[in-house]
Amino acid sequence: MARRRQGQQGHLTSQHKDLLAEVGLQVRQLGAQSVMTSQIIASRFALHTTDLECLDLIFLNTRVSAGELCGATGLTSGAMTALIDRLERAGYVRRVDDPKDRRRVLVEIRPEAVEPIEAVYSPIQKRMFALWSTYGAKELELIAEFLRKSRELATECAGEISAGAPLSIGRARRRASGS
Repeated sequence: MARRRQGQQGHLTSQHKDLLAEVGLQVRQLGAQSVMTSQIIASRFALHTTDLECLDLIFLNTRVSAGELCGATGLTSGAMTALIDRLERAGYVRRVDDPKDRRRVLVEIRPEAVEPIEAVYSPIQKRMFALWSTYGAKELELIAEFLRKSRELATECAGEISAGAPLSIGRARRRASGS
């Protein structure tokens, strides 16, 4: 069915195009609101927004290497080292030896240190779960698939963008216009 839809993209109905535009708008607005919420929470704990988001990536993955964080964020190894140093000095993370490779160091959360941050997110999470629980299992499967595939594509695109040379605004406009 997905292949059939992909092949018909040139023949979308007006209603389908409107729905695609609405999904695009809502995803952008959710992303922007997520960034704003992250900035508010980060400032409450005197953190950079990027530091808070990396802290969440570490939390979600239990233990990660600096290289894995670089891959997820597009930050350079030097910037990531500075970020991990800040989080370590603040007491949020610790560096530990990788039990599978003694040459490698991993970063893990100090659970007691992130409890105050979790306390801020907890009411938000409860309200979101209440909202999400109004959907049936099939709807949630579709939503989860949509979000996972969208995140994977966004990660892929971010990697491609970060691998390219930065463009000045003038060069970006000329490229976009085909000049």
